[in-house]
Amino acid sequence: MTDTSLTPDRILDTTEQVLRRFGPEKATVVDVARALDVSHGSIYRHFPSKAALRDAVAERWLHRVASPLQAIAAADGLADARLRRWLEALIALKRQKVRGDPEMFATYVALAHDSQGAVERHVAELLGQIKAIVDAGCADGVFLVADAAAAARAVFQATARFHHPAHAAEWNDPDIDRDFEAVWHLVLAGLKGGAG
Repeated sequence: MTDTSLTPDRILDTTEQVLRRFGPEKATVVDVARALDVSHGSIYRHFPSKAALRDAVAERWLHRVASPLQAIAAADGLADARLRRWLEALIALKRQKVRGDPEMFATYVALAHDSQGAVERHVAELLGQIKAIVDAGCADGVFLVADAAAAARAVFQATARFHHPAHAAEWNDPDIDRDFEAVWHLVLAGLKGGAG
């Protein structure tokens, strides 16, 4: 491969393959360069450090979660039904990732843990999506909250057990869906009754 055909996306694709092969502890920029048949200096022209490369991989992974949720947040329809769809989609995406490829899920969680900036931007993006739904619900009279941003944060935190990677081991609990249903009804009652 020539340096002119080397793109950030190609580097990130290859980095994901290298991470899959070696794991986050052992994967190096040299491994990525070798897999691309370029010098490690070529990688550094796109990503100034190993940390920057790993951050970009984490950010890309987190964006794959947030991107499909944006369509739900921006859709028409009643805010309560939309918020429910948004939460169900977030939960399904996380479960799919952990069940479909638990090794890579663990790798991405480790990368995200080391990339707090990427995680903070991801959470801010998700909170913004929830806030947009809550704002729409307030405008339509479906929700009665004084502070949509605070309500969005409360919804996100109240449902963390169902989507935060720290709780992934609990997602196989046979009662997890029943538990979500109970939390959902409390969250919905709070949003409709003025709490938040």
